[in-house]
Amino acid sequence: MRTTKTLALLLALSGAAHAAGPLAQDMYIRGAFNGWGTDNRLDYKGGAVYEADIVIPPGYHAFKLGRSDWSAEWVLDPQQSQAVALERDYRLSLQPGPHDYLFVKATATYRFQLDVSDPQAPRLRVVRRDSGPTQSEDPHAGHGAMAQLRFSTWDGKTETARFSSPDQHAALRSYAHSSTAPLRDPGPAFTTYSETAALPRLRSGDLAFDALFALAMHEMRQNSVAQIRDGNYKGGAAIDCACFETGEKWHYVWTRDLSYAARLGLAMLDPERVRNSLEFKLSGFRTGWGPDGEQIVQDTGSGGSWPVSTDRVSWAFGAEAALASLPDAERGAFARRALAALSHTIEADRGAAFDAATGLYSGEQSFLDWREQSYASWVVEDIASLASAKSLSTNVAHYQALRLAARLAHEQGDAVRAARYGAWAAALKTAINTRFWRADDGLYASLTGPHFDGAPLRKFDWLGQSLAILSGVADPARTRSILAHYPHGPMGAPVIYPQQRGVPVYHNRAIWPFVTAFGLKAAALGRNVSVADAAYATLVRSAALNLSNMENLEWLSAQPLLLDEQHPELIGPVINSRRQLWSVGAYAGMVIENIFGLQVQADGLHLDPFITAQLRRERFAQQDSILLDGLRLRGKTLHLHVQLPPAAAGAGYYALQAVTLNGKPAGTHIAWEALAEDNQIVLQLGALRAGEQAIRRVTANPYQEDAAVFAPPEPRIKGFQRNGRSVSLDLAGEGQLDVYRDGRLLAAGLKAGRWQDRSAGPGACYSVQARVGENSSHPSRPVCTGAVQEIDVGDPRVQSSRPVAPARPRFDLPAIRDWGAPEDQFTVRDLQITEGGRYALQIRYHNAANQINLGISNGVKRLSVFDASGRRVAEAVVQLPHAALLQAHTPPVYSTPLEVQLAPGRYQLRLSEHFNMSYLQSNASFTNAGGVDGPANRFDLFGVRVLRR
Repeated sequence: MRTTKTLALLLALSGAAHAAGPLAQDMYIRGAFNGWGTDNRLDYKGGAVYEADIVIPPGYHAFKLGRSDWSAEWVLDPQQSQAVALERDYRLSLQPGPHDYLFVKATATYRFQLDVSDPQAPRLRVVRRDSGPTQSEDPHAGHGAMAQLRFSTWDGKTETARFSSPDQHAALRSYAHSSTAPLRDPGPAFTTYSETAALPRLRSGDLAFDALFALAMHEMRQNSVAQIRDGNYKGGAAIDCACFETGEKWHYVWTRDLSYAARLGLAMLDPERVRNSLEFKLSGFRTGWGPDGEQIVQDTGSGGSWPVSTDRVSWAFGAEAALASLPDAERGAFARRALAALSHTIEADRGAAFDAATGLYSGEQSFLDWREQSYASWVVEDIASLASAKSLSTNVAHYQALRLAARLAHEQGDAVRAARYGAWAAALKTAINTRFWRADDGLYASLTGPHFDGAPLRKFDWLGQSLAILSGVADPARTRSILAHYPHGPMGAPVIYPQQRGVPVYHNRAIWPFVTAFGLKAAALGRNVSVADAAYATLVRSAALNLSNMENLEWLSAQPLLLDEQHPELIGPVINSRRQLWSVGAYAGMVIENIFGLQVQADGLHLDPFITAQLRRERFAQQDSILLDGLRLRGKTLHLHVQLPPAAAGAGYYALQAVTLNGKPAGTHIAWEALAEDNQIVLQLGALRAGEQAIRRVTANPYQEDAAVFAPPEPRIKGFQRNGRSVSLDLAGEGQLDVYRDGRLLAAGLKAGRWQDRSAGPGACYSVQARVGENSSHPSRPVCTGAVQEIDVGDPRVQSSRPVAPARPRFDLPAIRDWGAPEDQFTVRDLQITEGGRYALQIRYHNAANQINLGISNGVKRLSVFDASGRRVAEAVVQLPHAALLQAHTPPVYSTPLEVQLAPGRYQLRLSEHFNMSYLQSNASFTNAGGVDGPANRFDLFGVRVLRR
């Protein structure tokens, strides 16, 4: 957090201020409507007033006032979000805090007015200026070739996308594309784009379908940039990088977004740019702050990033795809660098995030990184519990990283590492199938409960299921089961299921095209026609009606914004960007990898088209063949022809009957050396096969929180009483309640009220899940009944290199403040254990280095336990993530635990140095804690808790 002094400097009168205004530094209106960027500066208008005019579409828009580097931000209330009404003055707090909201019903220009007449109490007012832009131009005028696609809406209406080209016979076409559907962002209801000789073109006989592929190629070019930027780095200044930026509203490179986009299709289209982008996400340590060697960067995020989040290993998906497509002359150097970075990352994650008891890696779900969207509501108050939970998608990413590292080590003659990582991968695959599979549901659980729980939850996500199939973690039987059981709404598959009540649309209640594309690849692999047809329909509809490959859509209506005026706090998707990189990769990959079946592998091309009877009828009805023209791979040019059999009624897919390469018979695998400079590849499809056709359909009104698709809220354990080996719990919640003890189901189908466990041990931890219909809640916050020792920092057994400071207004307890510099010491001597057993050791702390959803300053330290002889009996990395900071009475929180078996005796606890992402050189320009001022791995210490388990 920046100090009051910094804010005072910001407000100081300065002749150097912009346009001679009183602010010494520019301030910006930053929100979901502009990707939280710096496009909307507050300009000085005189009289201590600043203004910014912004065209804003309908919605409930989160926003803040902030500097370009976020070194200062102003909100209405630092404790909680507030809604801003038009034509009303609001006093701003000169402190960071949760974002505020502006609800508007109509697209228009809105003026944000900032009055700093009183520098200590600036005031904000928002007024509507005029209506938004209007459209009078006909983009199709004079075009000879026309086509349209019509789509039914959830409420029985029809929306239409129209396409035209001035010359459909041109070698390189240009297109106009319009839509009758409401768009997410202000602007004309049409777009134009053109094909280029540098990228492949589609000739399917369907002008609309050809145009949508050209749109993906066009948006890929738009995302191909020479510079990237992000307000958190270099003060928002440009960073040179021939990279892929993430989207229209996201101008940076993020590890997971890039890697999944590369795997979906972008790596084959521009492997060099993918490689550059992947290398941008590698970093060594700052000088003097760690060992030599690069690691994969975990981006800023929950609790201060790694290892709360450990899905940086998703980098392996992109790296494997790039390695398959890079020319031989460039592949070797990248392969060596990739192995080194993977190896350093794997070893670091093994030490900080691997749980030997379960065989799994801890960490937040990959991509589903907004806590309230897919975790229990109480997790926002206890990020350590998020950090210790296990997730399917992240563990599959670890499996992918281990397999790729093993293969690269083998290629490079490193038999030791190849064997080591291969063995770890095999063990992890077993653990995933053991710990996550829920046979009754026919699906993998998305995640487990946190420490003191650990049960696999009845929560499911489409990315995790799909990656499990594509990686080979799921065997054929489980693949069939997943594809048959994952729920699909009328517009496609949601990214999570069931949905969260009282939470706006983003990950919750949403379709993400890139996740749909992974589901399509999984369906093609499992030969599930129904799931594939649903995915094809989702991807085509999304691009056609929205004039772009959007970031996300509300899942029951497929709208880019569901405007719920009765519940504005639930409106969403709350953020949505055009030409989102992984959505662009999704559409490109759908056409190239699934329809034409071209999959690039290290040793050549694999051909496996998956054209269903429905796709044949709806998209290629007038054609005997389709052509993907001018695809360049490793310096070779490919022209892929798919010969289609007559359209057939019913459902199924057309089997691949024959392949020819340059007029000669070929197999489904073509080695690189078999390719000429220019190649004609013909794939002849044959008989219609039924394939798998099972699919689970669900539906509801998108404006209602229907129990058919929503989970009940998590229940609570209001209290407990222990009497010997008996524990009584007071349960509260809806529906049927299932009680878990130490992560194992103990009792099912209970009602709210008192329930007794007559066989409790000396220490046990309980959680409860609620079931209403087929859907289950998140678990309650665990309640542990074992004996507790609390040792505060004023205890004479505590020794620290920093003094104990008295209580202060925000904290009611004495603390060792700002502990955690590498030289700092903290020891608890003479810890007495009178009864042998299993114990959980936790640090009581508070970390206010940044907000709970931001930063790189997660507290990451090593906790060691020594017996009376000085022998170390246990050691583990513990996490002390960011926690909410209140104006008064901020409660301390607890770290992730070190669980250890202890015999009776005396012990010593010692907290020592470890690293976090702020130690990496890539974060030296980060403008908040852990960045430009040096690494930050510090927090306030309040004591230690010893819990009998």
